[in-house]
Amino acid sequence: MAMFFGISSELSSGMIRGLGTVVVFVAFVGLTLWVFNGKRNPEFAEARLLPFADEPQPDSVITQEPATTRSTRP
Repeated sequence: MAMFFGISSELSSGMIRGLGTVVVFVAFVGLTLWVFNGKRNPEFAEARLLPFADEPQPDSVITQEPATTRSTRP
């Protein structure tokens, strides 16, 4: 136990912040490589269209005729 307290007392807040920065940077690089990997392109192409999945197709859209009423004012 005494060794653990000796090690923890040597870690300053600057060292902890530096290690946190390294961890976040490694995660950022890993995520960037994962996103821009060419093997995932078909998967992302399908996901790119998900917001439009619940919209009706153009052939099933009901078109309404415009109103043909005219004003009777002179």
